[in-house]
Amino acid sequence: MRLLLLRHAKSDWGDQELADIDRPLNSRGKSAAVTMARYLREQKLLPNVILCSTALRTRETLARLMPHLPQEAHIELMTDLYWQSEDSYATLISKHGGRAQNVMVIGHNPATEDTALDLVGTSAPEALSDLQEKYPTAALAVIDFDFTDWSELAPGTGHLERFIKPRDLQSEK
Repeated sequence: MRLLLLRHAKSDWGDQELADIDRPLNSRGKSAAVTMARYLREQKLLPNVILCSTALRTRETLARLMPHLPQEAHIELMTDLYWQSEDSYATLISKHGGRAQNVMVIGHNPATEDTALDLVGTSAPEALSDLQEKYPTAALAVIDFDFTDWSELAPGTGHLERFIKPRDLQSEK
């Protein structure tokens, strides 16, 4: 089983009148979301289930991923991913992941980072130190698990296979 933890792309803070949940992506965020979408496709990191916060910036991140994902995925827009952005997402993943081989969560910090750090027991070289340093917008943690149902999710049971940021991909061009 594989978990893809994607923090939403960079949002626009230009309109101070907007509620936090209604902030859209800025131009850099739109570009980063497409960069990450291409990476997901090229690396065959294709989710069967996508759990996405209802915040505008997460939905706009998802919208930029969809044209690059060659398979259909079950998508759940979840208000809890927004309101629990200060907590770990592990309980929501356990409850809604079912038996999907690849689950993607598009959420917020600090919950995205806290979830990754909570679930990782082992790590690829440098991936964990990179993750611990900072979980920037549009960053992706790929965590593998050795079980057959997301209800078995528990702290320290995952292997951080990689941690990738949009700027890592832009420097490869």
